[in-house]
Amino acid sequence: MPECLYIHIPFCLKKCIYCDFLSVPFDKALAEKYTEALTKELHLKAGHRLKTIYIGGGTPTVLSAKSLTEIFKTLKECFELHPDIEITIEANPGTLSAEKTEALRSAGANRLSIGVQSFNDKELAALGRTHTSEEAVKAVETAKNSGFENISLDLIYGIPHGTLKRWQASLLTALDLSPKHISAYELTPEKSTPLYQAIKSNLLALPSEDEIVEMFNLAIDTLTSRGYRHYEISNYALSGCECRHNLNYWQRGEYIGAGAGAHSFANGKRQKNTEDILKYIELSSNGILPVEESQKVSPEDATKEFIFLGLRTAAGINTRQAGDLKERLAEASKELISEGLMELEGDYLKLTRKGILVSNQVIVRLFKALSL
Repeated sequence: MPECLYIHIPFCLKKCIYCDFLSVPFDKALAEKYTEALTKELHLKAGHRLKTIYIGGGTPTVLSAKSLTEIFKTLKECFELHPDIEITIEANPGTLSAEKTEALRSAGANRLSIGVQSFNDKELAALGRTHTSEEAVKAVETAKNSGFENISLDLIYGIPHGTLKRWQASLLTALDLSPKHISAYELTPEKSTPLYQAIKSNLLALPSEDEIVEMFNLAIDTLTSRGYRHYEISNYALSGCECRHNLNYWQRGEYIGAGAGAHSFANGKRQKNTEDILKYIELSSNGILPVEESQKVSPEDATKEFIFLGLRTAAGINTRQAGDLKERLAEASKELISEGLMELEGDYLKLTRKGILVSNQVIVRLFKALSL
């Protein structure tokens, strides 16, 4: 039975030019109707004992303190919460007031993931972010003053016109704020975004491939030297502060999804809620589960998931859990190991630092060698 719950809040003050997640501009009346519909969906999915809850978006903290409190009240009514539960909520620095952080902490949130992205105002402007570097620093201080101890900061490298020096400055500023967790993502221009179109039209330029490799290596060297463990391709944490909710995804654990566009995985089946926000509100409000897609995971897809999700983690794939695939994996990875892209450490097959840089290519080659 799933012990993890993801809740999607699809509202933002403004959609960033690189974002391809389900999000729409914030509208107070619509957000209130959405919150009410969300609480009804949570009642429809009640009864689980939860170890993690993750509220993402969009920008969940764009909701009013009242709406956020109502969501947490519903969670306590509908689910049994483990005494040591991890409850994460994503936040945009521009939407974090003392009133909101105090309301969230009082309601039970104990982990805050703040989307800083950069501590350089020129880079923030290039990304279309609505906050400044100064506001990001203040947001962290506000959260700490409200009692949040477990804070994660999101950073992005490879930003248009970004430099190694600016990236280093962002990393050092983040470290000065002493978060428990740092996510460092390479900017990926998705085809559906304005960023992709701007790059394609030569209106914006990304750093060179060599510069991006330097940024990736700088992140690893800087963060690990300060005690952060590189436990997943883009994630670093102090000991014991890894995001348990996301670890469940990478370990192919089951989870429940609530909200427009949210995914669920249980009993070998993956489901997805409708992305149409108005349809979501109508269905949930009428006591109907807003599921739009439902598919049984085939044995081949389950094998692929086991491989590519496992390889996202620093630990890698536990070959003891691979069953009949163990010997095939050993054979299929020989060439990749000889090229320094993978390594076998005890029972674990994992990517090297060199392999992480081209992880998608490595996985494609591994699938081909396995005839998947």
